Amino acid sequence: MRKLLVSLAITMGVAGMAHAQQEIEGDPAAGREKAQVCAACHGANGISAVPMFPNLAGQQASYLTQQLIDIRDGTRAVPQMAGIVANMSDQDFADLAAYYAELDPNLGQADPALAEQGRKLYRAGDLAKGIPACTACHTPTGQGIGTAGYPALSGQHPEYTVATLQDFASGARSNDPNAIMRDIASKMSDEQMQAVANYVYGLH
Repeated sequence: MRKLLVSLAITMGVAGMAHAQQEIEGDPAAGREKAQVCAACHGANGISAVPMFPNLAGQQASYLTQQLIDIRDGTRAVPQMAGIVANMSDQDFADLAAYYAELDPNLGQADPALAEQGRKLYRAGDLAKGIPACTACHTPTGQGIGTAGYPALSGQHPEYTVATLQDFASGARSNDPNAIMRDIASKMSDEQMQAVANYVYGLH
């Protein structure tokens, strides 16, 4: 496990430098105006009523900015958003991200039947399968690490988290730096995905 965490730390450092070079200062007030088009899917306060659409409230600004850029540029395929972001600038994305980062994140409640298994995987990983602890990149409270471009997971819909892990595992999503999430998710069972997704839903 120690070797895995050391490897993760090195990866985080490399990814962090890359994201730091791309970071643009966002204006939350401007982002609030621009976010009106986002409310239909992601909620008026950045908390989606549809579990397959992610909550954006409280998300790390650096991560959200990069995801929007990737969707616009085709690095990450999200057909529902392609037309919406097609004519937006990097500054538009930074403004939106700054706005959502200031909102209070969703407070969910984990499924008791899955919470303990999810807690163990999130905090300790699975040494036998080579799965590192999620805390290394997403922090013990699920807030993520903005300087490294790692997202907040706290309060995220389990359905969305599971779908994201499945996409990384299959390679359908491939915009993770150094394939870190593709490598981790490919080693996870469906049961582990469900467990950790439910755990982070109630994590705060």
